[in-house]
Amino acid sequence: MNAVTTRLVAFTEREEGPVCGLDDKVIYRAGGTLQYGKAGNLAERVALAQSAEVLIVSTAPITREFLRELPQLKGLVRLGIGVDSVDLEAATDLGIVVANVPEFCQEEVAEHALGLLLAVARKIVLADRITRQGKWVVGIQESMLPIRRLSGQTLGLVGFGRIAQRLAAMAKALGLRVIASDPYVAFETAEAVGVRLLPLADLLPQADIVSLHIPRTPETYHLINSDAFALMKHGAILINTARGPVVDEVALEKALAEGLLGGAGLDVLEHEPPRIPHPLLEFDNVVVTCHYGSCSFEAYADLRRSVSEQAAQILRGEFPRHLVNPQVRDLPQCRLRNPGAQTQGA
Repeated sequence: MNAVTTRLVAFTEREEGPVCGLDDKVIYRAGGTLQYGKAGNLAERVALAQSAEVLIVSTAPITREFLRELPQLKGLVRLGIGVDSVDLEAATDLGIVVANVPEFCQEEVAEHALGLLLAVARKIVLADRITRQGKWVVGIQESMLPIRRLSGQTLGLVGFGRIAQRLAAMAKALGLRVIASDPYVAFETAEAVGVRLLPLADLLPQADIVSLHIPRTPETYHLINSDAFALMKHGAILINTARGPVVDEVALEKALAEGLLGGAGLDVLEHEPPRIPHPLLEFDNVVVTCHYGSCSFEAYADLRRSVSEQAAQILRGEFPRHLVNPQVRDLPQCRLRNPGAQTQGA
């Protein structure tokens, strides 16, 4: 009687599995078996993923050192859009395919950015704190000024991908003028939805509100720094639902302390979770949420389906629908086409 080979799909970051869950039926039909665990260090992660053909990845760093210890691994699927935690060069060198879910949480993050925009511009959180302190008195309205009407103001979007485009539609419905900066988007794409594309240095002085929608890459690290704040309008608002490290938080703290900015709405920080006390949390005109902009039942259902289906594709020897490193297709060491291939010393 022939032995049955276990084709493992592993997740090493939580004993209960991903928060969104995985569709075990889809993976089982492709011949896969799920294994969940929580690793406390590299050795434990290697042990949990040692026999995996597919690795599901959330926030844990996927390094060359780690990948070299996984000889059976054919592909990994990121639980979300960004792949900044994955060493794509190492994965490609080793012939491992990498997939993500680019359509994940577009509506949710756009809504969250809009929510932060409103919370900061209308000083909703500050007003809530004051009300809870029993300061509902005549004249309190004057103490909330300055507040400006949003209609007629300019929203500058740094990055004009799917989430930013969805936010642009929401903002235009509120009467905001929308401009954007993105070197990877065609002018025609922006013009088709009534948005003007500009270089970043031209966008910053025009925008009353700057909202960030860019990935974390070497090029975008601290893109919004002291030079950027110096270009921004006096009293402008910064919104960040992208990645914490794209903002230099020391420069942001200084701009807020000096009154250059009117406020900030942040769903992400450079270091998460932040150490308390945190300087940005001391400002009344800063609203900080706990990196939950992607959350909704609908978004998690979409994520569960897409991640499970792409894991199944890899198990079947197919390239996943959202392949992040397409150059791996043509490499002789590509493990998806050649399961026995390995790169020595990669």
